[in-house]
Amino acid sequence: MPSNHLSIKSWNKSDRPREKFLEKGPRYLSDSELLSIFLGTGSRNMSAITLAKNILASINNNLYNFKLLNESELMNINGIGKSKAVTLLALVEFSNRFSSAHKHIRISIKSSSDVFNLLKSDLGSLHHEEFWILHLNNSNKIIKKYRLSKGGISSTLVDVRLLLKSAIISGATSIILVHNHPSGNIKPSQEDIYITSKIKIACEKLDLKVLDHVIISEKTYFSFADENIL
Repeated sequence: MPSNHLSIKSWNKSDRPREKFLEKGPRYLSDSELLSIFLGTGSRNMSAITLAKNILASINNNLYNFKLLNESELMNINGIGKSKAVTLLALVEFSNRFSSAHKHIRISIKSSSDVFNLLKSDLGSLHHEEFWILHLNNSNKIIKKYRLSKGGISSTLVDVRLLLKSAIISGATSIILVHNHPSGNIKPSQEDIYITSKIKIACEKLDLKVLDHVIISEKTYFSFADENIL
């Protein structure tokens, strides 16, 4: 490979990420080569490839950790300014949306484990609580997946009226409630039990079923339905 301090434009064409992408396809590029394409350029003292390698090294070369980086953490990496940080954060968000869209297309929820597998990447590693809703049709296939609210370390507010309005608009016949516990303790709190009961009573008046409430941590989950407390 060429020197990391040389501009990629001075490399042989066969070594340049874009040219390799066009000639051989994306599968033949390393993680750092793919990332360098999104970066576009390096900095004064390093190529885009070197910069990409530095970014990957900061997350121990584990792509899953990429989504945990925020703007300030990215900008602490030598060679990353605000523009590149925004580009990388946009890349992560686009990847998350693509993954989410792919996951719930034509998926039928058959068990609480299906819910966990669907949402663990969205909720499992967060350091704050979020409350999500799954809208399902008569066949228990997902119509819509969305975040209802975002809170602090130990709680998040739930607006039942917004929840019902969204379910009616989407044409859902049933819903599944999902939220995370950043602490890792998946045991439901009294507040969790109360809000579940409140939502269930409100939904019954609209002939809308609450199939489950799933509490997610990074590695495991708790299901109200499985424990017969729904």
